[in-house]
Amino acid sequence: MRVLILNADYPRFLAWLYRRHPGLDGAPYDTQMAARNASLFGVANFYSRNFAAAGHVAADIHVNNPWMRAAWARERGLAVEQPPSPDASVQQPAIPGWLLRAVAPFKPVLRPLARKVGLSPRLDPEAESVLLAQIEEFKPDLILNQDLFHVDTRLARRIKQMGRPILLGQVGIVPSRGEDWAVYDLLVSQISAVVDSFRAQGARSELIHLGFEPGILDVLPPAPERHIDVSFVGAISADHQQRVALLEAVAQKYDLKLYGSGLNSLPASSPLHRCYQGEVWGVEMYQALRASHVTLNSHIDMAGREAGNARLFEATGVGTFLLTDYKDNLHTLFDDGREVAAWRSVDHCLELIDRYLANADERRAIAAAGQARTLSTHTFRQRIDHLLRLAGQV
Repeated sequence: MRVLILNADYPRFLAWLYRRHPGLDGAPYDTQMAARNASLFGVANFYSRNFAAAGHVAADIHVNNPWMRAAWARERGLAVEQPPSPDASVQQPAIPGWLLRAVAPFKPVLRPLARKVGLSPRLDPEAESVLLAQIEEFKPDLILNQDLFHVDTRLARRIKQMGRPILLGQVGIVPSRGEDWAVYDLLVSQISAVVDSFRAQGARSELIHLGFEPGILDVLPPAPERHIDVSFVGAISADHQQRVALLEAVAQKYDLKLYGSGLNSLPASSPLHRCYQGEVWGVEMYQALRASHVTLNSHIDMAGREAGNARLFEATGVGTFLLTDYKDNLHTLFDDGREVAAWRSVDHCLELIDRYLANADERRAIAAAGQARTLSTHTFRQRIDHLLRLAGQV
């Protein structure tokens, strides 16, 4: 099959990527795509490379990247408006960090909130026109849409009419009601509540968890010395009350290193300000995890009793000891106490940090077992094999 993956990046990452590579905005399309993939941010090209490994022809489109879009059009003689330079056009939007993390790589459908914070849920007409031309050129048999913000059901319906491809959608948050989800042949999520919501609206939906790409272990720089006692990589905001309470308690007792976004949402009195190390993307994120003796995980409050965020697989995949919040379904993903350790309260988390910082052999054994579990059970190759089996039933 010919498989096309639609995705999007949020503005702060794009700003970082194009600042790091001066002149990239004017480079050929393939050069920009290579730089985007080499960053290892989000899911990068993890889906397309594994579809290809399974014997299919696969490609990615980053639907909201104006410089890649302009390069693609320019190389085909299409007249499009040239976007301004990245420094002039990519700003730091006042969008909650949890929303930014949620929309990339696995996009929730939160249209009212997206509009409220200024994140347009739709492409402009020119961007839509280029996207449709890209799809027409590739002629996909299967499309996996991971961006239900920009590629909404209205646009998905137009895409579906182009050769009638199998259309899959992937989201991580309970979607908006009132949408015509029937345009999709299958909608998948790592959260059962999302699956249940789609099914209640009459759409076909199945549970598929996130994953890890083992190939990154071959391209990451040498692992740094583990010099960080306790780390956390991720967003903090009003929607992470449990996370903030945990991290502030940890910061009072340990030399916590905090990486991510949303620090400005906290009062100046928060001890997390002195822990803050800035934002890290892709390669730098993995290196921060690899430099940690213990890295923490705490799901967003709206996750409820269900585990499923990307951090579970990113941390264990690179061989870092993960201390995660206990969830009812955690046992279906990892063995608590053997492959990860799970905390049930703030005090319990502090006790476990004490225990595992003091017992290096036990900590390393759990980290090794967690990595082995992820590499054997939670890879993107396994996820796309699952997707292909489900697509074959459409």
